[in-house]
Amino acid sequence: MTEHSAHPEHSAHCYELVADCRLRAATDLFAHTWDPVVLAALRTGPRRRRELRAAIGGISDKVLTDTLRRLYATGLVDRTARAEAPPRVDYALTGLGRSLVEGPLTALGRWVLEHGDELLDAQERAADRPAPE
Repeated sequence: MTEHSAHPEHSAHCYELVADCRLRAATDLFAHTWDPVVLAALRTGPRRRRELRAAIGGISDKVLTDTLRRLYATGLVDRTARAEAPPRVDYALTGLGRSLVEGPLTALGRWVLEHGDELLDAQERAADRPAPE
């Protein structure tokens, strides 16, 4: 039994109201610029905040905090506080987060390697001409 056959009413509803679809929930994961970057930085294993900032570069402390909170709230990142002096907090991918990084995010990375130059060239050409009316 497939997911769609298990919940036919959800499937029909999804096509009528695409905004409420699971596809939207999944694509929202890429709506925030830094979310995929932080997820990719965690693919090698748990890291502390300062290690993440150093690995990523160009991200402010506030943006990193907001990103980690959002990824934690969506179940993609786990936060482990250790009772040490000074206190230590590690961030790591959850199973769900790892499946996103190893699946769609890796596929997107391959696509960017293959087509990134074309994408940037098209954006530059578009910036040099007037916007369509």
